[in-house]
Amino acid sequence: MERNATTEADLRRIFASLKKGEVDGVAIASPNLITKFPLLIMRLSSERRLPLGSHRKAMIHEGALFSYGPNYSTVGQDVAEYVDRILKGAKPADLPVQQASRLEFVINLKTAKALGLTIPPSVLARADQVIE
Repeated sequence: MERNATTEADLRRIFASLKKGEVDGVAIASPNLITKFPLLIMRLSSERRLPLGSHRKAMIHEGALFSYGPNYSTVGQDVAEYVDRILKGAKPADLPVQQASRLEFVINLKTAKALGLTIPPSVLARADQVIE
């Protein structure tokens, strides 16, 4: 079930409206919300014992169950290459649009245990990193 939120008040209202058994987990698609309210999202998810999935690896260290998203170190290297090419005279409009060259899948087993979840070995085998 999808819910729309743009503010802190929206997040609080949405989480408060969730009924036990209505949802099995939370995924926040808005980079804006994750950037502005990461700790609030983590707290609200945790209070309702809802696993949180994120596109930001940093959320794993705050207690998210998993993240799947760009490797920002690699993205930074790609940006540096673009800047170098522009400084050497390339026209930005002539440079190709690129996607992140690598996505990372990270699982937080501490969170899984706290939520009473067992992550199947086949899923753990696919993870780039497992936090224990």
